Amino acid sequence: MMNPRFCLVAMVVWLGGLLAPSPAGAAPPVDEPEAASPAAAERGQADRGQADRFVAARQRMVRDDIAGGGISDPRVIASMRATLRHEFVPVPQRGLAYFDMALAIGEKQTISGPFVVAYMTEQLALEPTDRVLEIGTGSGYQAAVLAPLVETVYSIEISRVLGERAARTLERLGYENVVTRIGDGFQGWPEHAPFDKIIVTCSPEEIPAPLVEQLAEGGKMIIPVGERYDQTLVRLTKREGEMVREALVPSFFVPMTGAAEEARRVQPDGSRPALENGSFEEVLPESTVPRAWYYGRQMRVEQGADAPQGRGYLRLENAQAGRPAQLWQGFPVDGRVVGRLRVTLEVRASGIQEGLSPEEAPGLAIQFFDERRSRSVRTFLGPWLGTSPWKTIEGTLTVPAWAREAIVHIGMLGATGTLDVDAVKLAPLPRP
Repeated sequence: MMNPRFCLVAMVVWLGGLLAPSPAGAAPPVDEPEAASPAAAERGQADRGQADRFVAARQRMVRDDIAGGGISDPRVIASMRATLRHEFVPVPQRGLAYFDMALAIGEKQTISGPFVVAYMTEQLALEPTDRVLEIGTGSGYQAAVLAPLVETVYSIEISRVLGERAARTLERLGYENVVTRIGDGFQGWPEHAPFDKIIVTCSPEEIPAPLVEQLAEGGKMIIPVGERYDQTLVRLTKREGEMVREALVPSFFVPMTGAAEEARRVQPDGSRPALENGSFEEVLPESTVPRAWYYGRQMRVEQGADAPQGRGYLRLENAQAGRPAQLWQGFPVDGRVVGRLRVTLEVRASGIQEGLSPEEAPGLAIQFFDERRSRSVRTFLGPWLGTSPWKTIEGTLTVPAWAREAIVHIGMLGATGTLDVDAVKLAPLPRP
């Protein structure tokens, strides 16, 4: 049975302080000058202070979000602890580098959240002798996490801007066993095939046939597939020439562009935004994970005759202030057509208290993004505190004219207690 604590997406934490082995071929540290001016010394102290903050933030991320989120492979945990995620995100966002969240990196692309990176890496069951193909270099962060765990990483990026930037970053940090190129990942990299493992960090509607052909016998591929806002992360294993498919968890990745996007049959319609499985009646096989919802933490689908709609409803529980208990879903919305969203849902609360601050209180948030994912704004419906029976929550949220997609986030947001949710619906209202 799948772990209901996450959907993408008591664990053993890798101990030993700051475990930071150099990546393959990493350059030695540069010696400090023998003397420095007071101004230079002050700048150096500031740089060291910032580095110390990154170390502490990375340790917390690994402890709370990676190991605490369910990752148990000690090699993966060690690589996550050693990889400097702040080096792979834009400078203005470095303060967010060690939060478990995706961040925009330009060219309509994002760097995946750390837990997603760790989860996909663990699911590949990597060996030190593996040759790995990565489709979607992006920032280079996933390749950097893979590098200490395998023999060679071959990584393809369709965006020249991102691919060349990632190559420079990987070279500067000393990752000599990562080979990159610019190209359409749909076609794979036949010159270096077969590959022991393939990891795809963007979502096609169907699994590209060239990647299946380039996977070695006994090899594994992990890839998000499906419609733009209804994807499933799957693991494929090649056995006697046949692909054995295993659905892992719901997921939400940027689309695979190029040939894969040109062949996409189902295109999103931003003029009619709606949520899938808002009544939580559909779950993945042998699990309590709801279909079409992802990145869940401390949540499960319960069954009961008292559910406001059908029998299934979502339960979020958190006993430690500040920890996430949440669920997300993405949907298209065209702000040129839709001016507001009418939101309705049923909620039931039990002993809910604020978390570490008044802002840590349960609610429903919608984050709107523009076409390039470079601009966003967050709206909120809530909070819901205390204890109460099932009640109807209604609200109208404004849609920015520049919005082209959005993510709805239902969560405790750090609060403690139990929150039940059912019958979540969106109704678009036209822009005047």
